[in-house]
Amino acid sequence: MPSSQITMQKPSLLLASPPRALWTNSWKVSWVACPTGMLNTSCSLLSMATFALHDLGCLVLHCRRQAFYGALLFCLSPANVFLAAGYSEALFALLTFSAMGQLERGRSWTSGLLFALATGVRSNGLVSVGFLVHSQCQGFFSSLMALNPLKQLLKLMGSTFLSVFALGLPFVLFQYYAYTQFCLPGSAHPIPKPLLQLAVDKGYRIADGNKPPWCSWELPLIYSYIQDNYWNVGFLRYYEFKQVPNFLLAAPVAILVIWATWTYVTTHPWLCLTLGMRRSKKSETLEKPEPGFLSPQVFVYLVHAAVLLLFGGLCMHVQVLTRFLGSSTPIVYWFPAHLLQDQEPLLRSLETMPWTPLAGDSPPGQKVSRNSIMGLLYNWKTCSLVTRCILGYFLTYWLLGLLLHCNFLPWT
Repeated sequence: MPSSQITMQKPSLLLASPPRALWTNSWKVSWVACPTGMLNTSCSLLSMATFALHDLGCLVLHCRRQAFYGALLFCLSPANVFLAAGYSEALFALLTFSAMGQLERGRSWTSGLLFALATGVRSNGLVSVGFLVHSQCQGFFSSLMALNPLKQLLKLMGSTFLSVFALGLPFVLFQYYAYTQFCLPGSAHPIPKPLLQLAVDKGYRIADGNKPPWCSWELPLIYSYIQDNYWNVGFLRYYEFKQVPNFLLAAPVAILVIWATWTYVTTHPWLCLTLGMRRSKKSETLEKPEPGFLSPQVFVYLVHAAVLLLFGGLCMHVQVLTRFLGSSTPIVYWFPAHLLQDQEPLLRSLETMPWTPLAGDSPPGQKVSRNSIMGLLYNWKTCSLVTRCILGYFLTYWLLGLLLHCNFLPWT
């Protein structure tokens, strides 16, 4: 088979071949060593993402306990198998949570850089531009009365343009790279025999000099072409009776985000109507913001989660919502942490109880642990219904994901 370029026949893509010098007889050894290295890297990224989420929670929630519970739940994420395996979710979560934390500290440039890197990892990072724009709008309205309004408006427009440009640049560069590889004459590179054999085994189509259809589009986006032709992704395309099991699979995380949105909107209706710019109808602000999930700072994160849910539920394969939201928004961890702290009496008693290593030293019928979540699991029978539902969901998906996905069974 002659060396040529490979295009996608299934949901995998080989855009360009590595230099032939890298492909020696040692490639088999690399394939053996690669999974171990990827596992170590993914676990390290997951650990750093956990610390980033905890740090972000402390900054936004103003409640260290709730931030800690959210980080613990992230360790038991329903999307854990994708965060721990060789997928891009762990790196994306680390970059996204770190960018959010930098923005909360007022470091807009650092935050923008991290958001741009996150967009380079996963394209859904484009939505994160809303955080930068919202922060800039807050600064604009807070200084509107004190400074020159026209100057502040021009500054807002300029910073908004830079934010959109910075976050959109990685996506545009990837599309341009794909265009140069598939659409420009003479762009094909020799493909090593192992990859050619992989193409045969997997059913990939070998490019024979004919340009793919998307090359002739007015806006040649390979991303849109792949989503449309190979994955059948589009508005309401997944709404078929045969997909009911997949909707049920995504239902828990969707319910969590909807419940979180309803709770927040009914608690802060005026804040939501003013897009997070004002806390009450009175001009005075509160002396101290309410701590926890209902903090005014949570508003923009809730909007982000709701937008992702709306887009994912209408335009994506709904079964991927769990890992889509689990690696993108802290809301799916903060809100359950809020429910546990607010509605679980046992958790409050465990928080105030000194730790004892022996069950015999504990109150009757209770075992005490340093880890509050583990303490709830030890005392499962005495937990409230809400606690059982939350922990049951997280642990069930955590375990099923490991068992099914690692054995090549349906779990996305």
